[in-house]
Amino acid sequence: MAEAVLRCGNGREKTAISRAFAAQWQAARAAGETPEIGHADPPLHPSRPAAPELLNPRDVPRRRPGTPEGRIALLHAVAHIELNAVDLHWDIIARFTDTKLPMGFYDDWVKAADEESKHFNLMCDCLEAEGSFYGALPAHAGMWRAAEDTVDDLMGRLAVVPMVLEARGLDVTPGMIEIFKRAKADGAVSALETIYAEEVAHVAYGSKWFHFLCGRFDEDPKERFHGLVRKYFHGHLKPPFNEEKRAEAGIPPDFYWPLTETGEP
Repeated sequence: MAEAVLRCGNGREKTAISRAFAAQWQAARAAGETPEIGHADPPLHPSRPAAPELLNPRDVPRRRPGTPEGRIALLHAVAHIELNAVDLHWDIIARFTDTKLPMGFYDDWVKAADEESKHFNLMCDCLEAEGSFYGALPAHAGMWRAAEDTVDDLMGRLAVVPMVLEARGLDVTPGMIEIFKRAKADGAVSALETIYAEEVAHVAYGSKWFHFLCGRFDEDPKERFHGLVRKYFHGHLKPPFNEEKRAEAGIPPDFYWPLTETGEP
């Protein structure tokens, strides 16, 4: 299932099969079944549509969010993030099957992949309502870098993807919601509020399974997290932080403040 999602290039098709597979998984689990995990041969890079053009982050045009064009660019950027998240969550399922993990690990990431698929489609719907579409603008080429860097390190993947990159989404999404509220774009507000509410759990899954593996290997979670983020994340973490939502997701301030440029609040 995971590999089939990763090898599908069209965004709408990818998310359709992602949601269908998630429904199959969840139905089996609800019936008391324990599906076989098996092994996969996931591609190093997931299949993607010919558009959007992927650019170096510094080359992606900046647009002012106070303009209609800027708001479309913001929706497009979020759609791109969500599509990458779909692949990241299926990739963590397929990539690390040599590590023995409880079924709850797969339950969590299937659910996260299902929700990210919904989020991508919500953003596509918003773009189309504005006369645009996913692929109409260039996008960030570095989104998959964290997956490449942690291709053989499950703890590194958990530290950098849900606990750093997705946690950053908790920091910035409230500001985006305010931009669309000011523009009276009710559809985008509703979509972003759905994303914001559901992303907390995805960060929490990362924290939960990171702590689980630290317990298995008798390692200090905070020290291990700091070491892995310094190894795999490029640059410092940037405040301000949404400390309330990060705490709700199981990430206390002493995990992230030492990784900022100053190392303190």
